[in-house]
Amino acid sequence: YQKLFSQGFRVELDLRNEKLNYKIREAQLQRVSYILIIGEKEAQNQSLSVRLPRGKQVNDIKMESFLKAILEERDQRLLEPKSLNE
Repeated sequence: YQKLFSQGFRVELDLRNEKLNYKIREAQLQRVSYILIIGEKEAQNQSLSVRLPRGKQVNDIKMESFLKAILEERDQRLLEPKSLNE
């Protein structure tokens, strides 16, 4: 949260006691651009799973890689980060 917020991104943290699928579905209905998921597995691996705007999901990506990709997307005004689409 802090890394993204400090780079100027709008970030919301959902710590409600709801099921993960419910939270993901709510975010999709609100048309959230990127949904970052950090569960037990991701916490152990120090990684995250990302749901991209077009519905694609990328698993086990390091935070630094994701941050670099979305900074590039923002700075070059791309529709999606190149490095996550490959």
